[in-house]
Amino acid sequence: MKRFAPACLVLVLATAGFDVHADTELVIATVNNGHMIEMQKLTPFFEKANPEIKLKWVTLEEGTLRQRVTTDIATKGGQFDVMTIGLYEAPIWSKKGWLKPIATDAAYDADDLLPAIRNGLSYQGQLYAAPFYAESSMLMYRKDLADKAGVKFSDPPTWTEVKDFATKANDPKAGVYGICLRGKPGWGDNMALLTTLVNTNGGQWFDMAWKPQIDTQPWKDAIGFYVDLMKKNGPPGASANSFNENLALFNEGKCAQWVDATIAASFISDPKQSKVADKVAYAQAPVAVTPKGANWLWSWNLAIPASSSKGEAAQKFIRWATSKDYINLVAREHGWRAVPTGTRKSTYANPEFQKVAGFAAAEKRSIDAANPNAGENTLLPSPYAGVQYAAIPEFQAIGVAVGQQMSAALAGKVPVEQALKTSQAMAEREMKKGGYYK
Repeated sequence: MKRFAPACLVLVLATAGFDVHADTELVIATVNNGHMIEMQKLTPFFEKANPEIKLKWVTLEEGTLRQRVTTDIATKGGQFDVMTIGLYEAPIWSKKGWLKPIATDAAYDADDLLPAIRNGLSYQGQLYAAPFYAESSMLMYRKDLADKAGVKFSDPPTWTEVKDFATKANDPKAGVYGICLRGKPGWGDNMALLTTLVNTNGGQWFDMAWKPQIDTQPWKDAIGFYVDLMKKNGPPGASANSFNENLALFNEGKCAQWVDATIAASFISDPKQSKVADKVAYAQAPVAVTPKGANWLWSWNLAIPASSSKGEAAQKFIRWATSKDYINLVAREHGWRAVPTGTRKSTYANPEFQKVAGFAAAEKRSIDAANPNAGENTLLPSPYAGVQYAAIPEFQAIGVAVGQQMSAALAGKVPVEQALKTSQAMAEREMKKGGYYK
């Protein structure tokens, strides 16, 4: 039997159709860093300009973010429409066909992106992730304490000079530690710093036959130096500290010096966040026996998983969040000191930015100096691209496991030599399993 809707109901539904539209909800996975949190606060500007799109944020700690997005994209889970991924994942995932190409236009001006970052996010000439902010690493230190200790750094500084300053400035009773460095385990946490320390000591992750080189003298020199330095001059509980924890310590005036991401400079030089903003100076990343691989190269980027059914809306959001207009929006709302850096030539050329960013020259110099190409990042020939990581799928598991061993050595749970032997054996198993050698 046929049923007929009352005429008045038909009229109401038809009329409502003119006023109601289905919103597209974009689920965005991102890391809990300062610039990303700021992007979330600026959501109303995007949604006002694009009323048909609503943003839903999933904000995670760095290690958790990596686990979640890696699992989701590998299994085609479809939980996220936009992912925050690193320079490590972008070329590997785009080659596997897991990412959608980024659709840029003349207004976006992809040519304005810094070449090292743009090339690192491209596969076969096509951009597969757009950089939100990028970084290298450098030495950030308290100039007032260095002057008091009579310490002057070379250009670039040496790790020996860093140790000397740490020893002289360490004053736990006054609440100041000689140095803050990453200790929290993770391939992108403590191993980002430690790989550069290994590199500049003449070490490498793998030789040209892809055999792990962890249980070698350069690693013993680097990790032994690090553990000794931190035990004598670092803050208590350093094995649990990564970027955010050390940033908080530095801003409170508790670190005489800190070797970490250049992006930190915009926070520690901000008087609204840092108690020592007017006392900070900058130098290049420290070196040991070689400058090769002494400073890392990294970017946090927005990408669209191939599994997303909301590609058009995701493209709109990514073009907005990584554009020159977005940088100008942050500057207008919070000042040029607060803008995400490391991505665009136009940012560094802007006189308003140059006025407030005393770190700009040192930051850009560090980024320009980093060379992730295979053969350019280590003293001895290496087959892998990447400075603070090896750009192969197996590295993530290896880096996490080695990071745990290094953190345990820092905490005094295992001797350095045992941590290196255990790491070597684990890396060999992973590389054999991956088919790199028998």
